[in-house]
Amino acid sequence: MALPNKPLGELAAVANPEVVEHDVDVLIIGGGMAACGTAFEIKKWAPADMKIKLVDKASMERSGAVAQGLSAINTYIGDNKIENYVKMVRNDLMGVVREDLIYDLGRHVDDSVHLFEEWGLPVWKLDADGNNLDGAQPAPKLTEGGKPVRTGKWQIMINGESYKCIVAEPAKTALGDENIMERVFIVKLILDKNKANQIAGAVGFSTRENKVHVFRCKTALCACGGAVNIFRPRSTGEGKGRAWYPVWNAGSTYTMCAQVGATLTMMENRFTPARFKDGYGPVGAWFLLFKAKVQNGLGEFYANSDAVKGELEKFMPYGASAVTPTCLRNHLMLNELKAGRGPIYMATDVALNAFIDARKATGMDEKEVKKFWKHLESEAWEDFLDMSVGQAGLWAGANIEPEKVGSEIMPTEPYMLGSLRSG
Repeated sequence: MALPNKPLGELAAVANPEVVEHDVDVLIIGGGMAACGTAFEIKKWAPADMKIKLVDKASMERSGAVAQGLSAINTYIGDNKIENYVKMVRNDLMGVVREDLIYDLGRHVDDSVHLFEEWGLPVWKLDADGNNLDGAQPAPKLTEGGKPVRTGKWQIMINGESYKCIVAEPAKTALGDENIMERVFIVKLILDKNKANQIAGAVGFSTRENKVHVFRCKTALCACGGAVNIFRPRSTGEGKGRAWYPVWNAGSTYTMCAQVGATLTMMENRFTPARFKDGYGPVGAWFLLFKAKVQNGLGEFYANSDAVKGELEKFMPYGASAVTPTCLRNHLMLNELKAGRGPIYMATDVALNAFIDARKATGMDEKEVKKFWKHLESEAWEDFLDMSVGQAGLWAGANIEPEKVGSEIMPTEPYMLGSLRSG
């Protein structure tokens, strides 16, 4: 085995690598959104002389689940009630939740979103007439009364191709470069031999040098994300072997913490989202912003039928809901496939043209309609260029125009989402 090193070429691995020891007060393991948030916040509360170090196996600018980008922030409370947010999450996860933790997230999430915008994240806004300004046009910030473009009751649209870079910069600034180690892969946590249930350190190796790093610490935060490729990817053809969740989410949070006896808290959920087939492109904005609907192979919009409503009533944990839980939407899709009415398509063509027809009905002239169409088209492609470039590439490579023809969707394989642990 050799270690990649761009300036020096491949470095041959050695049997006895150099061992480097570090003594810190707080060790932050991971470089994703949770670790960046910790790095930024901890300096506000820690004594000036406390030694804090963050260790990331990659580069913080593009590390973690949102490394490629994101087209929306899925939780912004705004004028909504936090109690209603708790109800929505409880319903979506079929009751298997910790309501106190969800409420806490709801209390604080808007402050984080305001910070992101302050740091430079473009948030789509509405103008005085209710038209979308996207993220590139001047508009008041959220804290100044700016109205975000909602794709549902809880989600807001962003131009998020640089989302992770924007969040990583203030985290690095807060800790200082001298307290950040990148390209070091932590693989094991160490318990204190004299004190039960006490973390004493961690061990990892450099991915660029023949070095093993041993960290001694008084406390540690392990935020290494969830796990992908536990289940075989469902993609085929052009996308064969592709997964939606980043492949470097290898289950480190689960494994390392479980090995030292940590207790699982809110990590029971296997997330199985619907995605565009093979490209694994997101469907949220298409459903919520563009109001697209799903069709079965017979061209039927099956999700609105009376039969479906009866099927949902069998499983809905808390009665009728404005939003069908994710797992039940997948259940309806699988029912259609099992009944031989597949494949399932998202009617992207119907959705976009419905917007145009609505504008024409208001008396908009042909020139204005063309201008609106170009804007709508750019929003549709932006959704993928912000979050899943592979889907845009797949459409382009297959010569598919989503405004003219629908695209097949299907549930992905399950993913294990990293959340919270207590020990």
